[in-house]
Amino acid sequence: MSRKPIISGNWKMFKTRQEAQQACRGIVAGSSDVEGVEAIVFPPFTALEAVSRVVEGTSLRLGGQNVHWEEQGAFTGEISVHMLLDCGCQYALIGHSERRQFFGENDESVNRRLKAVLATSLIPIVCVGESLDQRESGRAREVVLGQLEKGFNELTAKDLFRIIIAYEPLWAIGTGRTATPETAQEVHYMIRSWLGERFSADLPGQTRILYGGSVKPSNVRDLMAQDDIDGALVGGASLDPESFVKLIRYQC
Repeated sequence: MSRKPIISGNWKMFKTRQEAQQACRGIVAGSSDVEGVEAIVFPPFTALEAVSRVVEGTSLRLGGQNVHWEEQGAFTGEISVHMLLDCGCQYALIGHSERRQFFGENDESVNRRLKAVLATSLIPIVCVGESLDQRESGRAREVVLGQLEKGFNELTAKDLFRIIIAYEPLWAIGTGRTATPETAQEVHYMIRSWLGERFSADLPGQTRILYGGSVKPSNVRDLMAQDDIDGALVGGASLDPESFVKLIRYQC
C-alpha cells in the first residue's frame, strides 16, 4: 500500500498570532499546487484559532503540540482534545522529546494522552527516540521499542491503524546533527517490523513513520528516498515559510 508522505512543522514556542498567520499564508501560496504530500503545521496554542482561519479550505493541516488526557478540570496550563478540535486541529503531537526531557512526561502519560486522542477524531503523532548515551551504549533498539510498547499499552491493532509515529533521536534535535539516511532507515525498519510482529501483519504497510531531527531542505530528499521513511517532523527549518515550502516541494 502506498503511504502518503507527511511534511510537518513543529513551531514550538515561536510566533505570535499575526506571525503565525503570515507564515501560513506564505506556506499556502508556495505549496498549493503540490499533490501527493500532506503538510501539517503545529503552532503554539495561542495561535491555533487564528491559523485555522487562514488554512480553512486549503490543503494545509493544523495540529496541537501537546494534549492532556482529561476532558476538563483543574489542570493549569494544559489543553484538552476538545479544545484542540474547537480550534480546528486535525492532529496532536504526543510525547515529543522536549516534553519528556523538560516537563517530566513519560511512557505512561503518553499512553493516557494517546487513549484520549483515539477517543476523538484527532489523529495522534506519537514521538519516540533515544539519547546519544543510549545510542552509543547500544541501547537504541531497547529504548525505542520500549517507548512504543509502554506507550501503546492496552491498544489494539485497530487503534494502531490510526496512529502516526515520529522517530526523533534526541541527539539530532536542534543540534544540527542529523542521523544519516541509513541510520534513520534502520530504526524506521525496526519500528515497522515490530508493529507487524506485535499487532498485525497488515500494519507495517499502512503505518506512516516520520523522521525528526535537524531536517532541512538540503537533506530531506536523501531521507525521504529511504524505503521506510514516510515524512518529516521539522523544527527550526519549518519556522521560515520559504524553507518549509522547499521541504513540502521536495519531490518537485
